[in-house]
Amino acid sequence: MVTVALAAIPKAVAITPDGKHAYVAIQACSVCMTNVLADRVSVIDTASNTVVASVPVGVTPSDVAVTPDGTLVYVTNYNSNNVSVIATASNTVVATVPVGTGPEGVAVTPDGKHAYVTNFTSNNVSVIDTRTNMVGTPIPVGNSPWPSPRTGNTPMSRIKAPTTFR
Repeated sequence: MVTVALAAIPKAVAITPDGKHAYVAIQACSVCMTNVLADRVSVIDTASNTVVASVPVGVTPSDVAVTPDGTLVYVTNYNSNNVSVIATASNTVVATVPVGTGPEGVAVTPDGKHAYVTNFTSNNVSVIDTRTNMVGTPIPVGNSPWPSPRTGNTPMSRIKAPTTFR
C-alpha cells in the first residue's frame, strides 16, 4: 500500500479509464494550518504515485467523474453551485457549468454524452450535455439527493436524459 500526501481534505476520487491518473477533489480544512491548496483537484500519476498537477476549481469540490474516453473530468463544486470541467490533456478547467444549488454528486453516462449532477439543496438533478456543456431542465427527485455508489444499478443510472437543452 502506498500513501500519497495531499493538502487539506481529499473528498472524492476518480480514475481515468487507462488507469494512469487519479483525480482527487480537495476541500478546505477548518482546523488545518493552511488551506492554500484547497478547492482544487489534485492529479496523481498512478505509476509513480506522485501529484503531477493541482487544478483550481470552484468552492468545496465534492465529487469527480471521468468521461469514458478519459478526455474530460467533471467536478461538482458544492458552494459555487457549478461544475468545473477539466481537460485531461492539459489539466486545466475548460468550462464552468452552472447547475442547481449544492451540487454534491456527479456521474457520466457510459456513452459519455451526459453528466448527471445531484443538487443536494435544490432537490433535483441537473443533466449536462457533455458535447456542449449546456444544462437541460433539472429533474425533481425529492429531498436532498445524495450521490450513490456507481454500480450501474443506481437511481441515477435509470434516469433518461432530456432531449432539449437550454
